[in-house]
Amino acid sequence: MAAIGASLRSVTSGAVEIELPYRADLCQQDGFLHAGIVTTIADSACGYAAFTLMAAGARVLSVEFKINFLAPAIGDKLIARGKVARAGRTISVCTGEVVALSQDAERAIALMQATMMAV
Repeated sequence: MAAIGASLRSVTSGAVEIELPYRADLCQQDGFLHAGIVTTIADSACGYAAFTLMAAGARVLSVEFKINFLAPAIGDKLIARGKVARAGRTISVCTGEVVALSQDAERAIALMQATMMAV
């Protein structure tokens, strides 16, 4: 997360927000933040959300995820919100949303469903 300039914005039991300021060096050819970057913060938000409900000493790994891109990723910053839909002993299912924030107005740009595993 440090390499792309992302940081934790909020951490609560079963929910995490990650913030990423707009950076031109993370954009694709049309000036939109690259889909890989959007996916990275969504996956991390979901993973950390699942991690908050895991046993002490556990680690978290993504098992699978699906992401839908709804709009170009452009704005002052992106916020990825991960939330646990169902926490199991080993497998947790999470949902994620990435929004672009421009002048305090939010616009949804991506939705994720992810499965996380405690290891």
